[in-house]
Amino acid sequence: MEDIKKAEYLAYKKTEVLTDKVLHYCPGCGHGTIHRLVAEVIEELDLQHKTIGIAPVGCSVLAYEYFNVDFQEAAHGRAPALATAISRLYPDHAVFTYQGDGDLAAIGTAETIHACNRGENIVIVFVNNGIYGMTGGQMAPTTLENMKSSTSPYGRDVKMMGSPMKMSELVANLPGTHYVTRQAVHKPGHVRKTKRALKKAFQYQQEKKGTQLVEIVSNCNSGWKMTPNKSNQWMEENMFPFFPLGDIKTPDDK
Repeated sequence: MEDIKKAEYLAYKKTEVLTDKVLHYCPGCGHGTIHRLVAEVIEELDLQHKTIGIAPVGCSVLAYEYFNVDFQEAAHGRAPALATAISRLYPDHAVFTYQGDGDLAAIGTAETIHACNRGENIVIVFVNNGIYGMTGGQMAPTTLENMKSSTSPYGRDVKMMGSPMKMSELVANLPGTHYVTRQAVHKPGHVRKTKRALKKAFQYQQEKKGTQLVEIVSNCNSGWKMTPNKSNQWMEENMFPFFPLGDIKTPDDK
């Protein structure tokens, strides 16, 4: 049995940047995959000893239980403000926030926009599932037109509730952002692209290039009241046309 544990026989080994605690996320949720990708990037860049993550209220609130790095919890929406302070105190550390759309694009809109405008040297990992996933499936700023939620049971009416926000396009216009991209993790090819994007973001942050934002469009099968497979299909048919995947701002655009 010991022979099969040798490096030459290993097909896959869980990164040591993740703890052994069982994830609490719903089956089919993208958070677990995103956690693994962030952890693998931290390990591959040899940043574990100097990484500080910030997890605010939301689906990501327990992220500190899954990462073997220093973590600080923030009030709802305030992760970019806390990350600003930490990054300025420890300028050589890898500082990142892990936020959902209800957090980043609603109660944290001001903190997000001003951190990006100042070009704070942080990585923002932004998981967009179109609703408040943890607190009951309420409508978020990213909820699509006519999309149903617990607080818009007949669908989002833009005349009454406004249009959904494209946060990545918004912050890409700010001078402090260096790299802004939108990816997904529901298929192997997308997982690979997302990992490359996260790796670029952390590398740019280590080079002190300013704010890096990686948006990841994900499902919320529990909040959407769908099976995991159905939610992924719905995401492709409805979320991706409004939130198209790909790089939005790269160093070449400057």
